[in-house]
Amino acid sequence: MGTSSTDTTRGGPRRTPDPVASRDLVDALRRAGVAEADDSPLRRSLYSSDASLYRVPPQVVVLPRHVDEVLAVLTVATEHQVAVTMRGAGTSIAGNAVGPGIVVDTSRHLDRVLEIDPETRTALVEPGVVQSSLQRAAAPYGLRFGPDPSTHNRATLGGMIGNNACGSRALGYGRTSDNVLGLDVVAGTGERLRLGAIDGATDDSSLLTDLRRLVRGNLATIRTELGRFSRQVSGYSLEHLLPERGFDVARALVGSEGTLALTLAARVRLVRDAPVRVLVALGYPSMAEAADAVPAILPYAPIACEGLDGRIVDVVRARRGDAVVPGLPRGDGWLLVELAGDERSSVVDTAQRLAAEAGALDAMVVTDPAHAAALWRIREDGAGLSGRTPAGAPAHAGWEDAAVPPERLGAYLREFEALLADYRLTGVPYGHFGDGCVHIRIDFPLTAADGTKVFKDFLHAAGALTARHGGSMSGEHGDGRARGELLPLMYSPDAIALFERVKAVFDPHDVLNPGVIVRPAPLDADVRVAAAPPLRRTELPSLALAYRHDRGDLSMAVHRCTGVGKCRADTTGSGGVMCPSFLATRDEKDSTRGRARVLQDVVSGRLGPDGWRSEALHDALDLCLACKGCSADCPTGVDMASYKAEATHQRYRRRIRPRSHYLLGWLPRWARLATRVPAVTGVVNAMLRARVLHPLITWSAGVDARRTLPNFATTTFRRWFARRGQSSQGRHGDVVLLVDTFTDAFSPEVGQAAVAVLEDAGYRVLVTGKPVCCGLTWISTGQLDGARRQVRATVDALAPHVRAGATVVGLEPSCTAVLRSDALELLDGADADAAVEVAAATRTLAELLTATPGWTPPELGGATAVAQPHCHHHAVMGWDTDAALLERAGAEVQRLGGCCGLAGNFGVERGHHEVSVAVAEHDLLPAVRAAAPDAVVLADGFSCRTQLDTLADRSGEHLAQLLARHLPPRSDDPVR
Repeated sequence: MGTSSTDTTRGGPRRTPDPVASRDLVDALRRAGVAEADDSPLRRSLYSSDASLYRVPPQVVVLPRHVDEVLAVLTVATEHQVAVTMRGAGTSIAGNAVGPGIVVDTSRHLDRVLEIDPETRTALVEPGVVQSSLQRAAAPYGLRFGPDPSTHNRATLGGMIGNNACGSRALGYGRTSDNVLGLDVVAGTGERLRLGAIDGATDDSSLLTDLRRLVRGNLATIRTELGRFSRQVSGYSLEHLLPERGFDVARALVGSEGTLALTLAARVRLVRDAPVRVLVALGYPSMAEAADAVPAILPYAPIACEGLDGRIVDVVRARRGDAVVPGLPRGDGWLLVELAGDERSSVVDTAQRLAAEAGALDAMVVTDPAHAAALWRIREDGAGLSGRTPAGAPAHAGWEDAAVPPERLGAYLREFEALLADYRLTGVPYGHFGDGCVHIRIDFPLTAADGTKVFKDFLHAAGALTARHGGSMSGEHGDGRARGELLPLMYSPDAIALFERVKAVFDPHDVLNPGVIVRPAPLDADVRVAAAPPLRRTELPSLALAYRHDRGDLSMAVHRCTGVGKCRADTTGSGGVMCPSFLATRDEKDSTRGRARVLQDVVSGRLGPDGWRSEALHDALDLCLACKGCSADCPTGVDMASYKAEATHQRYRRRIRPRSHYLLGWLPRWARLATRVPAVTGVVNAMLRARVLHPLITWSAGVDARRTLPNFATTTFRRWFARRGQSSQGRHGDVVLLVDTFTDAFSPEVGQAAVAVLEDAGYRVLVTGKPVCCGLTWISTGQLDGARRQVRATVDALAPHVRAGATVVGLEPSCTAVLRSDALELLDGADADAAVEVAAATRTLAELLTATPGWTPPELGGATAVAQPHCHHHAVMGWDTDAALLERAGAEVQRLGGCCGLAGNFGVERGHHEVSVAVAEHDLLPAVRAAAPDAVVLADGFSCRTQLDTLADRSGEHLAQLLARHLPPRSDDPVR
């Protein structure tokens, strides 16, 4: 489109926009009143991909603040003959939300629920509203929006309308098209149409007159080829335009993928959520046999009927552990059937009859909501978890959501499995079996020499198979760039020609998402992974981390991100952490996915010769808190903290660094100097407290002047421990405390409390002969060579104790996490072997105590606590053991998700203060303000306690301190 040129790379043609044309386009947009139009390398990289395999860099990204700006975008695009692609959360897996011209992101500002009308059970929404936000707005009225895709906590209504999204419960509540009552849109002609239940509905329109004429001339084609079964989503849903269906243009536009009109607002139907839900889990010998049972189950009127395969359960166990997989009936294929109603006894009775008559090997009627939620969680995480095969290889979208009539599903699955075997491909299938829809990601060999040919040949063969079973290339995600080429396999030439004529009526200039559905781009063009050369350790020896889960290949590591966008989800109340900076800014560049996209462009050379030192990469990573939340919460295991450390290491390798890297990154060194002599400590503390020196000290350290500087302890923990003397032999053996810098130099009272608790539990407490440091501050500032030296020394100091049978206990979660995780990435050879031994022997305090024979926690009955698990604790060790310990002790605990916002050096560095505070305001601070005055605020992390001291009116307490305070007194121990 426009003045862009085309070059040829592996994977097909790629449009390369002329930079001058991009600047002219930005100028034209701004003159037209568009406030946020960005053609920077960063923004173009961020929006070059969605959740699909495709990479198409736009010329300009627009973040409209008002629908008038969307109208202005279309006017400018038409004048310049530039493509316009609408985008919500970018969770499309068919390449529907990428385009070469202007990408319009509605999720940043056009995200309001304009109206909830409980009388008519409808809502009026802007296109950028996230589906779960609409659910929260409707919930007080006992209402909900029916369709619920697995991406419901980040998918926008505009995107759902574009793709005709469905989700697990579409069987009971219908597809998006069944729940859209009216649309306010602008066609490619520039004509604004208010369709259906929208105020000021359009009556007289030449476009609608032309459309009626076109429909009248093609009634036979529409009646025989379209709307044959519920999940026939491919192509245009022209069956809604039939006279007997009332010529419903609004519903016909649903699923048109932004190729006919741009959505400005939508009136949607809300439904009453039945108060009783019961889940029936049915086990069968195989998934195909589970599919065979579906027709007999549908008469029970389930609102959901989902199919799972043993392979996806194996993936969940491998990635998340056995504990997260709840009890399942016997079998290797399962149906999860949800029934709903008003009377519990009636729903349970129906569930029991279904379980008895479903022909299953085994069945389970699940009435416990927690058990049901755990089963559904396997299904919801399927899209992300299946991004890796059970063997750990990347698995890709492309052939992702084909659907066939449910009565053909079993036969289809058997032939599909045989087709995979013929092509020597594997995947993890699951899906909406009640609707005949199957999801799968496949390990296409896209980096191989013939990888894209295998991809294309398989898709054509799979398309032909689906057509033979009377199915649809897409069952809910749309055709996009992945399946448009396959439409002639399921539609006649007359139907294809009709689609083209409808496109011409709505978009005669072909500016709306060209190359999708009508005159589709080749399905192997612009494939992202195929065009990215691998960046292996042998090719870049300066890589500092091992990437042991990715065969030492950084390109493979950063391409873990499949774009499903879970990092954009609101984690409030979920216990999750990812991604705190995105929740604070709502900017794609601050999401884990956005950062991954920019890193993918760095390792593939697309960001030019600057690469690691490009400003685009710096800007994308700047607000990453390195919280490691993504390493646990991202279903594909992206570890942005490690990637940021590597990128920072590469950026400043052999260069002068920011001041904060020397002051905060080397904090353990300065702490040892400041606390070596108590008199010196007093002088240093006086200087830190001096108001007149504060601006100079903070400027020198690269610290925000609004931050209070913590005081050093006048008596360090190690000094206290040496004076106290070593305890006698413990009945349970030896424990070596990892005396980290924060415990030693800033909060020795935490270490003292830990000694009391451990000795009471029957352990002899030891410390290393010399001070040790995990290297965390070097890691977080990307000084990985220095970090390696620190970690090696620490492992060397701990290994003899471990080999003698001692357990290592860490008190600072981030330091404990380094020994359990980062040390294995930093060290190699014999050092790596020692690191493995130390990691295997390292425990949190709760882990050790819980595993101690005969130990019982002190009585905490009646105590209430707000707990802020440290992000690294959540990500690497998991906080469930702490939660179980506290519950066993009788405490009532409110467990928070999210991050405290300080995150080591991040929150104190200049330029980060506002985001740090905003992150704290998301979960931590509101919960602390709402807590009872006598509630304990549990925060094991020094950063978390520091953030509380700075921003809240109450202090945090370590688990060791809480337990120590409730131990029975002992006269011989000054700690108690």
